[in-house]
Amino acid sequence: MINTGGIIGSGIFMVPATVAMLTGSSSLFFMVWIAGGIVSLFGALSVAELGAAMPRAGGQYVYLSEAYGPVWGYLYGWSAVAVINTASIAAVGVAFSEYLRFFFPITDISIKGIAVATIVLLTIINILDVKSGARFQNVFTISKLGAIFGIIILGLVMEGGSNQNLIPFFSNQSFTELVGPLGLAMVSVLWTFDGWIFITYVAGEVKNPGRNIPLSLIFCMLIVVSIYLLLNYVLIYTLGFTGMNGSDLVVSDAASVFLGNKGAAIVTLIILISLIGANNGFVLTSARINYAMAKDKLFFHQASQIHPRFKSPANALIIQCVWACLLTFTGTFNQLITYIIFASWIFYGMSAGAVIILRNKKPDMERPYKTPVYPWIPIIFILFAIFLTINTIMEAPRDAAIGAGIILAGLPMYYYWKKND
Repeated sequence: MINTGGIIGSGIFMVPATVAMLTGSSSLFFMVWIAGGIVSLFGALSVAELGAAMPRAGGQYVYLSEAYGPVWGYLYGWSAVAVINTASIAAVGVAFSEYLRFFFPITDISIKGIAVATIVLLTIINILDVKSGARFQNVFTISKLGAIFGIIILGLVMEGGSNQNLIPFFSNQSFTELVGPLGLAMVSVLWTFDGWIFITYVAGEVKNPGRNIPLSLIFCMLIVVSIYLLLNYVLIYTLGFTGMNGSDLVVSDAASVFLGNKGAAIVTLIILISLIGANNGFVLTSARINYAMAKDKLFFHQASQIHPRFKSPANALIIQCVWACLLTFTGTFNQLITYIIFASWIFYGMSAGAVIILRNKKPDMERPYKTPVYPWIPIIFILFAIFLTINTIMEAPRDAAIGAGIILAGLPMYYYWKKND
């Protein structure tokens, strides 16, 4: 069975307040979470065909190279190094610092400083002993799931909330007024589902893939959506839209309502452990991409060097650390995840397009699993990716420009390294 815990992101501790602010009504609030799950499922059902057909390491780097040519595979790898993975490290570092505010008064500039300190510390740990970083990932995952289930169960059985907090149930805004904010709300929601892409990479290892992959993906996504809906119901039930809109620590604030300050402190501590664990996972795995690109002579050759004593990709980790720290100072948590989703979904849409292209380009390729309801599921996913990209450009032009600028900066770099190969 595909790992549900791998899909559930630590962003769920941060983004509900933003989604509540952008939707403004219970019906739209819950609809956006359901839509995020459906869209992510369509993406997973599509891209899993590529994972099953090309089970070698590289994921989207391989898929895009096969369908569109090596420059597009490189641009994905570059974007992962320059914005997708490093901005994720920066965003989770900022989220960790934000939740420290529950215990200490912290200024906005100090939040950035603490985020940088945690990124540097995790990088040092993974340089000195990469096995220790990997060893604790299961503990961190259990902490994340424990915090979520604890809030759901206690929030449902203990007193402190009211169904009156679900009002307003319907929005009084027109459709045209809602399109932009709902698109931005989807950006936040989709970051919490972003683990779906990784489960497609193991599609080639699934037995009886034609039957088990779609069943596993659908079952897994139903579980994740149900968990998110229950958690968000508890948050609105206890805080209401007014309370959520003004909250930077939405889960801790909800816990304070039905557990008091001491109980909320315990929940916050578990969330902090979960966030530091999530970032450890990003630091641990993301540096492997610039390491692999350097091995292919498409990145700074120093990044391909293994430390002689610690046997870790130390230079790749240091390069990643420096860039993630710089990105920390470029925006707020919400701006950082906008960079990530804007860049990610350009390539997600292209990966779904690769399913259609390779069906025509390589009809004889062995496909242990084929996307169901082809070609409609990939087409619907591609259309949504286009909408999300255009809506982000219109509603958050600064963040879209930064994301696009970083992606396009990869073009001269590609030709430089190809020329000097």
